[in-house]
Amino acid sequence: MKATTKPSRTLHRPRSTFAQVLLSVWITISVFAPGLSAQNAAAPARAESVGAIVIVVSDMDSSVDFYSQVLTFEKVSDTEVYGDPYEHLEGLFGARMRVVRMRLGEEQIELTEFLTPQGRPIPLDSRSNDRWFQHIAIITSDMDRAYQTLRDHKVKHASTGPQLLPAYIKNAAGIRAFYFRDPDNHFLEALQFPPDKGDAKWHRTSDQVFLGIDHTAIVVADTDASLRFYRDTLGMRIAGESENYGSEQEHLNIVFGARLRITSLHAAAGPGIELLEYLAPRDGRPMPPDSRADDLWSWQTTILTGNADELAKATNDAKYRLASSGLVALPTPDLEFRQGELVRDLDGHLMRIVQR
Repeated sequence: MKATTKPSRTLHRPRSTFAQVLLSVWITISVFAPGLSAQNAAAPARAESVGAIVIVVSDMDSSVDFYSQVLTFEKVSDTEVYGDPYEHLEGLFGARMRVVRMRLGEEQIELTEFLTPQGRPIPLDSRSNDRWFQHIAIITSDMDRAYQTLRDHKVKHASTGPQLLPAYIKNAAGIRAFYFRDPDNHFLEALQFPPDKGDAKWHRTSDQVFLGIDHTAIVVADTDASLRFYRDTLGMRIAGESENYGSEQEHLNIVFGARLRITSLHAAAGPGIELLEYLAPRDGRPMPPDSRADDLWSWQTTILTGNADELAKATNDAKYRLASSGLVALPTPDLEFRQGELVRDLDGHLMRIVQR
């Protein structure tokens, strides 16, 4: 039987518009790589700003006097909270807290006294390279006046004196800095930027000695590992990097041979978070594994987000340890947020992820 040959036909298709090409590509990706399409369509929620830094204190009235009279913070609120939601938030049965919010310039801290249970004091032999180290950097308009103010109030030194960072450290040259302690032995830093460094607001003319909080600094074991949490999970951006060493840095930290890799991270608003990795010496002690939220070395850094569920899921999926029982809804906005959770970074520092 002989095959029948059909006449051929030429099909003429209209030229694709740019929009049609994009649509075709999108359909192809959706069909053959649905995971990639979903990832691009729904990026995880990110940190929108860094809020109040939480400092655990042993005697609220003494601490309020120190921060207000010596450092000129202004009291914003004074409240007491307790009950099941707060126990779940802090990961502490029986938690009852007095919380005083204080402001300096545009930034705020929360002084928190645990009335029950009461945690442990900061070890007397704590050094600047121990990985429970955390401080806030308080900007001063005049380091000489700031240092004299601290001396007049008999504040404990944590540096030998104010240090001028040298020209060979390009990204920190001209910065003046001094470490000192509050009544509970928390490390604090007075910091003055030269004209070519720091946010423009720190260079406005002011008759105030202490202006606000530039950043909170934490010691980490491995910067690159920490960036997977702060940059890749929380979504913060790297704003600056430096490697600091030399006599001035050693006397600032009172750590002989100190050589630090410093990475500054920022959200869209609020103070920065500074990662301090001691390249030398490497003998800083790790965060005690049994650390709790009521221990005086357990600072909390507030991370504000528009979608706490999504950001909490991102930290949980990445297997970061929780101090809270999970994402907790609060009955009132006494702490200025309605839901939140405490999560630990790789070194054990507490981040308080909240949504107002």
